[in-house]
Amino acid sequence: MKLRTILLLTALLPVSLRADEWRPLLDADLSLWDIYMGVPHKSTKVEGYTHKEGTDHMSGVAIGLGKDPLGVFKVVEEDGQPVLHISGEIYAGLSTKEEFENYHLSMEFKWGDKKWPPRENTKRDSGILFHCVGEHGAFWKVWMRSLEFQVQENDCGDFIPLAGTAASIPVGPYGYLNQKQAVYSPDGTLFSNTNYTQHGPSKENDHGEWNLLELYTVGDRAIFVVNGTPNMALFDTAQKGPEGKGLVALTKGKIQLQSEAAEVFYRDIKLRPISSFPEEFEKFTTRPEGAVTKWDPPKEESK
Repeated sequence: MKLRTILLLTALLPVSLRADEWRPLLDADLSLWDIYMGVPHKSTKVEGYTHKEGTDHMSGVAIGLGKDPLGVFKVVEEDGQPVLHISGEIYAGLSTKEEFENYHLSMEFKWGDKKWPPRENTKRDSGILFHCVGEHGAFWKVWMRSLEFQVQENDCGDFIPLAGTAASIPVGPYGYLNQKQAVYSPDGTLFSNTNYTQHGPSKENDHGEWNLLELYTVGDRAIFVVNGTPNMALFDTAQKGPEGKGLVALTKGKIQLQSEAAEVFYRDIKLRPISSFPEEFEKFTTRPEGAVTKWDPPKEESK
């Protein structure tokens, strides 16, 4: 009897370990997520919603929590697996009910064809917000205070601090799209207050093809990986302290996916706990030597 019990436990053990390693976050009912709907663009008609005169999609009244009148977030089935379809028609956020820390997050995404005002004539845009804390609507009446792993055409892996967050980033050459913008370089100088920071070299697949996005975060550090290539590293992740004074460490929070005026699909969203970064990322996770310098974009040279 004891032998049978031992054999049974031995047979079940590998299955249990595999189940603990990766946790799927996407199901047909979005049971692990909350929806927060922001302010509709003035061109978007929503039954029962009145646009306030003189406001826009960043300053009007948000539709709010648990409401999705236009079906911005839906789960469809593709090749036998659940796929999250985000229409993009209204700025909105899909956030996990739970907070997470020290994890490896993995998902695939591809762009759809539809674009909406106010971004119908610009790049398709979405984003993975992590270490989300505080109230919904802290940024543009829709997203939470968080750190952003940018998901945008040709810009996947850019970093954006939202609503009072910050990080130190190794910065190399600068100057991008005629802006004095920081550009990540693993061999660069560690700067703080870089704000929007362009990612390092990586490659996105053609429109309509799936791309793999991975986020690793341990303590106050994080690595962005696009299609297997690390292209951003954050150190000293933090948020504004009490009453907006100083900075305090930000190492955990919810995860939020953005609806931002572009149709996008996500699948195979999963997460597993980690206590350290993979050894192959040592170059990216090793803190650069020297003190952290406050980012001060270079001034235009006089002619």
